[in-house]
Amino acid sequence: MTDLAPQELRVLVAVERERSFTAAAAALGMTQSAVSHAVRAGERKLGAVLFERGRSGATPTAAGTRVVAQARQVLRLLELMRTEAREGEPERVAGPVRIAAFRSVAAQLLPTVLARLAERHPELSPQVRIVREIGRGTAGEVADGHADLGLATMDETTTRPGLVAVPLFAESYALAHPVGHPAPRTLPLVDWDENCGSYTRSWWHGQDWIPQATINVADDTVVLSLVAQGIGMAIMPRLALLGAPDGLAVTDLGPEPPSRLVGYVSTPALARTATVRAVIRELRAVPLPPGLTPKRQGG
Repeated sequence: MTDLAPQELRVLVAVERERSFTAAAAALGMTQSAVSHAVRAGERKLGAVLFERGRSGATPTAAGTRVVAQARQVLRLLELMRTEAREGEPERVAGPVRIAAFRSVAAQLLPTVLARLAERHPELSPQVRIVREIGRGTAGEVADGHADLGLATMDETTTRPGLVAVPLFAESYALAHPVGHPAPRTLPLVDWDENCGSYTRSWWHGQDWIPQATINVADDTVVLSLVAQGIGMAIMPRLALLGAPDGLAVTDLGPEPPSRLVGYVSTPALARTATVRAVIRELRAVPLPPGLTPKRQGG
């Protein structure tokens, strides 16, 4: 089988992104017939249909989705290959590095990491995307080729083939409730979509005092605002509770509270690049707030 050329990979990525051969041609500065030819050539080489053609445009098949994710990763490695070859000096780290992170870790830890990177590697250009940690989450961003490194919660989605997942710290949960309430566990539950993943489910199901949520929102900062206004209580990870609004108190959940592991996710090839290694070094060195326990194994 003849390998796909880089330009063929770029065409596949563009068609998947634009959902149209015509729009992909415009984005790449090519003719539509050239794009169609490149897609057909890629399908012939791989022995699979990658896109369903129709009046609504081009929709990737299951095989097409997998191939395009791998195409993005290959193109990113080619880009980094040129960057690293030009550096010439072992300590010089330059160019973009794409980071995906969920909101609380991005708000509480990334500023320190990025400040340290700016001081040590002024030619490095971090590009940060905030991703909701549900569904494929930040690990999915890496697997799909949209990010070089993801800050993720460690569960079954981060152990998929083709990814390197390394824990950085364990984050305990606590009870958030209005200041001064005499019995906060009797309050209605306010929850949000990203809460209670597989890492807390067994603990959660063993607590007969936790009611069904009366309010469920899309963002943990909204949960905190509602709780501070006296609307209910919430069970929250410690990072989300940092910088909590006035009117909100935090109480421990006992000697063995639920917790989740948080770490970084990359691919084996990207984890060896200078830009990603620089980010990993700072993630491992960043001081952790109370309620977080380091997990500093290698990876």
